[in-house]
Amino acid sequence: MNIQFKKGILELCALSLLMDEDRYGYELFNILSENISVSEGTIYPLLRRLNQEGYFSTYLKESSEGPPRKYYRITEDGRRAHKLLSEEWKEFLKGVNKILSGGKNE
Repeated sequence: MNIQFKKGILELCALSLLMDEDRYGYELFNILSENISVSEGTIYPLLRRLNQEGYFSTYLKESSEGPPRKYYRITEDGRRAHKLLSEEWKEFLKGVNKILSGGKNE
Protein backbone atom coordinates (compact mmCIF):
# COMPACT_ATOMS: atom_id res chain seq x y z
CA MET A 1 0.00 0.00 0.00
CA ASN A 2 1.22 3.51 -0.78
CA ILE A 3 2.98 4.88 2.31
CA GLN A 4 1.51 8.41 2.03
CA PHE A 5 -1.98 6.99 1.70
CA LYS A 6 -1.40 4.77 4.73
CA LYS A 7 -0.12 7.69 6.84
CA GLY A 8 -3.33 9.63 6.27
CA ILE A 9 -5.45 6.64 7.20
CA LEU A 10 -3.36 5.99 10.32
CA GLU A 11 -4.06 9.52 11.55
CA LEU A 12 -7.80 8.91 11.32
CA CYS A 13 -7.45 5.47 12.94
CA ALA A 14 -5.37 6.82 15.85
CA LEU A 15 -7.91 9.58 16.48
CA SER A 16 -10.75 7.04 16.26
CA LEU A 17 -9.15 4.75 18.83
CA LEU A 18 -8.99 7.63 21.31
CA MET A 19 -12.53 8.89 20.87
CA ASP A 20 -13.96 6.83 23.74
CA GLU A 21 -10.98 6.05 25.95
CA ASP A 22 -7.42 7.05 26.70
CA ARG A 23 -4.77 4.61 25.53
CA TYR A 24 -1.03 4.23 25.88
CA GLY A 25 1.30 4.16 22.89
CA TYR A 26 2.05 0.45 22.74
CA GLU A 27 -1.65 -0.34 23.11
CA LEU A 28 -2.41 1.90 20.13
CA PHE A 29 0.38 0.24 18.15
CA ASN A 30 -0.96 -3.25 18.96
CA ILE A 31 -4.52 -2.42 17.91
CA LEU A 32 -3.38 -0.72 14.72
CA SER A 33 -0.91 -3.47 13.79
CA GLU A 34 -3.58 -6.15 14.28
CA ASN A 35 -5.61 -4.50 11.54
CA ILE A 36 -3.10 -2.67 9.33
CA SER A 37 0.47 -3.57 8.46
CA VAL A 38 2.46 -0.91 10.37
CA SER A 39 5.68 -0.68 12.34
CA GLU A 40 6.41 1.01 15.64
CA GLY A 41 8.68 3.34 13.67
CA THR A 42 5.57 4.65 11.91
CA ILE A 43 3.24 4.94 14.89
CA TYR A 44 5.34 6.80 17.45
CA PRO A 45 6.29 9.69 15.13
CA LEU A 46 2.61 9.95 14.17
CA LEU A 47 1.57 10.13 17.84
CA ARG A 48 4.27 12.72 18.52
CA ARG A 49 3.10 14.86 15.58
CA LEU A 50 -0.59 14.65 16.53
CA ASN A 51 0.34 15.59 20.08
CA GLN A 52 2.34 18.61 18.83
CA GLU A 53 -0.63 19.64 16.68
CA GLY A 54 -2.79 19.72 19.80
CA TYR A 55 -4.97 16.73 18.93
CA PHE A 56 -3.86 14.81 22.03
CA SER A 57 -2.75 15.57 25.51
CA THR A 58 -0.55 13.09 27.37
CA TYR A 59 -0.05 11.96 30.93
CA LEU A 60 1.91 9.26 32.73
CA LYS A 61 0.17 6.48 34.63
CA GLU A 62 1.81 3.88 36.84
CA SER A 63 1.84 0.34 35.47
CA SER A 64 1.99 -2.91 37.42
CA GLU A 65 3.98 -4.37 34.52
CA GLY A 66 6.94 -1.99 34.48
CA PRO A 67 7.64 1.72 34.20
CA PRO A 68 4.85 4.31 33.99
CA ARG A 69 3.04 4.40 30.66
CA LYS A 70 2.44 7.50 28.55
CA TYR A 71 -1.28 7.77 27.86
CA TYR A 72 -2.88 9.78 25.09
CA ARG A 73 -6.16 11.64 25.55
CA ILE A 74 -7.95 13.25 22.62
CA THR A 75 -8.55 17.01 22.89
CA GLU A 76 -11.40 19.09 21.49
CA ASP A 77 -9.16 19.99 18.53
CA GLY A 78 -8.58 16.26 18.04
CA ARG A 79 -12.33 15.59 18.11
CA ARG A 80 -12.89 18.28 15.47
CA ALA A 81 -10.08 16.84 13.34
CA HIS A 82 -11.58 13.36 13.73
CA LYS A 83 -14.98 14.59 12.57
CA LEU A 84 -13.50 16.35 9.54
CA LEU A 85 -11.26 13.42 8.57
CA SER A 86 -14.15 10.96 9.03
CA GLU A 87 -16.37 12.99 6.72
CA GLU A 88 -13.58 13.25 4.13
CA TRP A 89 -12.91 9.51 4.38
CA LYS A 90 -16.61 8.65 3.86
CA GLU A 91 -16.81 10.90 0.78
CA PHE A 92 -13.58 9.41 -0.55
CA LEU A 93 -14.87 5.86 -0.05
CA LYS A 94 -18.16 6.72 -1.72
CA GLY A 95 -16.29 7.92 -4.80
CA VAL A 96 -13.94 4.94 -4.88
CA ASN A 97 -16.80 2.48 -4.44
CA LYS A 98 -18.69 4.15 -7.26
CA ILE A 99 -15.68 3.81 -9.58
CA LEU A 100 -15.04 0.21 -8.52
CA SER A 101 -18.65 -0.72 -9.24
CA GLY A 102 -18.36 0.58 -12.80
CA GLY A 103 -19.72 4.05 -12.10
CA LYS A 104 -22.99 2.86 -10.60
CA ASN A 105 -24.33 4.42 -7.41
CA GLU A 106 -24.15 2.17 -4.38
